[in-house]
Amino acid sequence: MSAANRRFRRVVRIGPVQVGTYYDGRGREKHTAACTAPRCGFSTDYDSRAAAELAARTHRCRVR
Repeated sequence: MSAANRRFRRVVRIGPVQVGTYYDGRGREKHTAACTAPRCGFSTDYDSRAAAELAARTHRCRVR
């Protein structure tokens, strides 16, 4: 399943980072943290919501 076909739920914004929950192609719950700042490119999948939210809280964009 491509990123464009994911249906995110429980989307929250922590600073410039959005955290959302989705089901992968095998039916497992996954969590994504993605920065919305221009030219940043930070996006990572996690198995736990707590890990994704921690990544969002500690993320610092390198591009200014």
